[in-house]
Amino acid sequence: MMKKNQMKAIILAAGKGVRMKPYTDVYQKTMIPIHDKPLLEYIIQGLIMAGFQKIIIVVGYKKEQIIRYFGNGSKWNIKIDYVVQETLNGTGGAVLSCEHLIQEDHFFLTWGDILVPYKIYEQVVEVFEKEKEDFILVANYLKNLHKGCAIYCENDRVINMVEKPPKNSTISNLNNCGIFIFSREIFDVLKSLEYSERGEIEIPNALTQGIKQRNWKIRVIKMAPSQFRGDFGDKKEYERLKEDRSWLSELY
Repeated sequence: MMKKNQMKAIILAAGKGVRMKPYTDVYQKTMIPIHDKPLLEYIIQGLIMAGFQKIIIVVGYKKEQIIRYFGNGSKWNIKIDYVVQETLNGTGGAVLSCEHLIQEDHFFLTWGDILVPYKIYEQVVEVFEKEKEDFILVANYLKNLHKGCAIYCENDRVINMVEKPPKNSTISNLNNCGIFIFSREIFDVLKSLEYSERGEIEIPNALTQGIKQRNWKIRVIKMAPSQFRGDFGDKKEYERLKEDRSWLSELY
């Protein structure tokens, strides 16, 4: 029998997906079809395999598509709640909008446009349960991080994060994958953050502040360079994956 997990999982699915036009003129980014079902369904299936039963989806742009398709989650034997991000003010703003639904000490978070092998979700939960970490971050390997968020580590701890560093300016090949476990303490830091240059409340900025000002110990789980990570916020990547089915076997 699959192990049940009492932690709630938040999926961020509110953005307009500007980089995915013209697909996002028709679809919410997370609902763009890929091999017979929307991306978001793959993510939810992975979370179910990791034992999650309670999922919060942060919605905004074209939210009706998500709500109509997934409903209350009963088709998947889970419970889904929806939070509307009225103002698209970044990943941190999206997480803050869920605070009232998080009564537990910790919660899981994933971007809604990133897909990884399902065992990554399971590994995050296993590390949390075994090591009792308050903060966990998954990192994947990228050759050049100018479109990502560079992660600097000492052993298995994050010591710094740099969002969208200039080309060839970083010695790190570790990128913020977009999958986390957080303590509720993240809410306090998010509320105190200034808006970024992009006019957003950003999760990496909150984590950096937590490391420097609150002595947070952020456990990093490093994906292998060869492991699959699908970035469905990248139109070329989506179109490549749409023409290829071989990666589907890497999910299981």
